[in-house]
Amino acid sequence: MASGFRKTSDLPQVIPLFPLDGALLLPHGTLPLNIFEPRYLNMIDDALAAERVIGMVQTVPGGTRDRPKLASIGCAGKITSFAETPDGRYLISLTGLCRFAVGQELLVQTPYRQIRADYAAFGTDLKPVKDDDGFDRMHFLTALKAYLDHRQMEIDWEAARDAPCEALVASLAMALPFDKAEKQALLEAGTISDRRAALIALMEIDAADDDEPSSLQ
Repeated sequence: MASGFRKTSDLPQVIPLFPLDGALLLPHGTLPLNIFEPRYLNMIDDALAAERVIGMVQTVPGGTRDRPKLASIGCAGKITSFAETPDGRYLISLTGLCRFAVGQELLVQTPYRQIRADYAAFGTDLKPVKDDDGFDRMHFLTALKAYLDHRQMEIDWEAARDAPCEALVASLAMALPFDKAEKQALLEAGTISDRRAALIALMEIDAADDDEPSSLQ
């Protein structure tokens, strides 16, 4: 396995957290990030010197501005590429490894937050990706076209027609402009089939909405 992690016990049990609303990382997906805040530059430096793993998580109401309350489920990812810009930012690619339940938050001296991650319920996330023979691609692409037409968006249709099921679902779930609650629901979907069904439902609901869609962020 390219990530080097074959089972959940191989994963670091204490991980740094990057709380970022609206950003979704899924297992086997790749999320580009522009890191510029000093505490998260520090986090990336520390991660690069260790196992290159950080946890992406959204926030929920509660807490303070500096320490918002965290969603109960996040996704650990490995830094698979990075570059430093002339103005001191990091441009990184984070590849999703495995979801985790947010466990105990540690009292640490680092400017970023760290938790004990509980991967127990998500061991299947580490298994190699296999295509889904039951994937109704025509239904999926029909829902996707209606959604994109409503949003006045375009994608590479040749890639969408040829992409493996899980890769297609993950890339669209991560890239399309769903709100943070919808992104969290996609993250927490139990199986790829559940996530695909949730994604289709979200696209169909959006396409049927007569109101103007919100602009792409």
